[in-house]
Amino acid sequence: MEVVLAEADDGVQVHVLGTDPTGTPPPVEVLSRADLPRRARALEAARPRWVWADTGTLYPGLLAAGVRLERCYDLRLCQTILQRALGGAPPERWQPAEGADPGAAPTLFDSLTLPPGEVLAEHRRQRAAVAQAPDPGRLGMLLAVESAGALLAAEMRHDGLPWSREAHDRVLTDLLGPRPHHGAPPAALARLAEELRAALDAPRLNPDSPVELLRALRAAGIDVRTTRTWELREVDHPAIAPLLTYKKLARLYTANGWAWADAWVRPGPRGRDRLQPDYVPGGVVTGRWATRGGGALQLPKAVRSAVVADPGWSLVVADAAQLEPRVLAAMSRDERMAAAGRGTDLYQGLVDSGVVDTRSHAKVAMLGALYGATTGEAGDLVPRLRRAFPRALGAVEEAARAGEAGKVVRTWLGRTSPPPPESWHEVQRRASEPDATDVDRRRAGRSARDWGRFTRNFVVQGTAAEWALCWMADLRGRLRALTPDDGGTDDAGTGDGGTGDGGTGDGGAATGPHLAFFLHDEVIVHTPSVLADDVAAAVREAAASAGRLLFGTFPVDFPLEVHVTQSYGDADAVRPPPGEAPPT
Repeated sequence: MEVVLAEADDGVQVHVLGTDPTGTPPPVEVLSRADLPRRARALEAARPRWVWADTGTLYPGLLAAGVRLERCYDLRLCQTILQRALGGAPPERWQPAEGADPGAAPTLFDSLTLPPGEVLAEHRRQRAAVAQAPDPGRLGMLLAVESAGALLAAEMRHDGLPWSREAHDRVLTDLLGPRPHHGAPPAALARLAEELRAALDAPRLNPDSPVELLRALRAAGIDVRTTRTWELREVDHPAIAPLLTYKKLARLYTANGWAWADAWVRPGPRGRDRLQPDYVPGGVVTGRWATRGGGALQLPKAVRSAVVADPGWSLVVADAAQLEPRVLAAMSRDERMAAAGRGTDLYQGLVDSGVVDTRSHAKVAMLGALYGATTGEAGDLVPRLRRAFPRALGAVEEAARAGEAGKVVRTWLGRTSPPPPESWHEVQRRASEPDATDVDRRRAGRSARDWGRFTRNFVVQGTAAEWALCWMADLRGRLRALTPDDGGTDDAGTGDGGTGDGGTGDGGAATGPHLAFFLHDEVIVHTPSVLADDVAAAVREAAASAGRLLFGTFPVDFPLEVHVTQSYGDADAVRPPPGEAPPT
């Protein structure tokens, strides 16, 4: 059964499909937004697939009313995938959301709506497009897990990441000094700025201005091209140490300081605070997520100790070890590479199998293979990988050659890379003209290699993003199963709280274990402590299931580091040292 929802001027149109054996469509219901949660709760009992233009426009209201859905199909996300995969026309049918610039090109960061009469028609067009695809099974799976990711993003935004303002303030105060007032800089930054001005003999220097800073560095005889950290670290001068410290602390102050917390940390259930960033599924062309605000995907280690479980609850923190190399082994069917990481740290496995001499060399070599390094230490080590794992290296090199030729490449499930821009083609055409110079030809070669490095990494990073989506979607189902049908668990995990609707309490708050954070290959589950061991087992089982779903019986491991803790910072502190195998 499918339930198609379409926003209309007079409310929300509800089309219930697949319930009449004669195929006669039922009459369209028109509900107010206030009445939609009651109807949705009743329909969800039949486990339908919900179809709508954009998860972000309708699902948050349902979540606030305590309604959590099992499955959906997000037309906006799926249309973007199909357009690229099948070479379709631009989505002219899509209309900007109210208040948006009507002349701006739609992007994945926009909330878009379809006219009510178009939602059902668009769904039919997309189903027909998938049926005509070269591999409809894989492409259909991609659309399903992308849509599951949309549900998860809305739920994680709604539930938030448990946050301690007190712990956050302690971290900031220890590093920066007390919270400044009236626009003054924190004491630590003011002190470092004065030290830097003295070291550079630049009493009026504004360290936050790259232009002023570069001028002052050069005036002091420091020959640098930029003020980037990696370049400054190569310089021996008394000004460099305070400058690097200033840059690090200034970044913390502006990106994750007190003002950031005021904007993104809000009161949550059980009287505890929550960090509520806006996740954007598929916000990167490879399928990786992005954020529209809150910066959850750049949460630095310095403030992770502020992620603290509620009383009676725990955090289950898990991340996949060497995800991209393992994905490469599976998608290329390179059994020797898969065997090198079976039951052990993959980089150490390369050492043990004699491919390289140290774990650090193994990591450098693998990253060089994934990103197309040809010079330096990585350039020297990659040929060893090529000899040891010709199938794996051949897969990324084939993708690189396709990019150098201006072709598109695809991930395991069929997400398509964007084609090179017209400026890229202009450079290539110029190099082939009769009057082309050596400079033109070198520029074209460099441009082609750059795009080849992008496509080389696209196939692996994109497939790893697909594995992560499958992992989270499977885990979400397992966590729902751990939440009792009587409404979930109360604060002590006894099963006496909630409303009887998928483990939700007042304001739609999750009362059972739920995903609270996601970062590419890492998740955090917030769970009643009595269920923490069950959740840890579910996290591992979901990872193994994701591998089987994507790669069948191919013998590749996806081991996880899993920690049950009260603080995200504590999980960082107990991670195994490099070379030690994570738990499987």
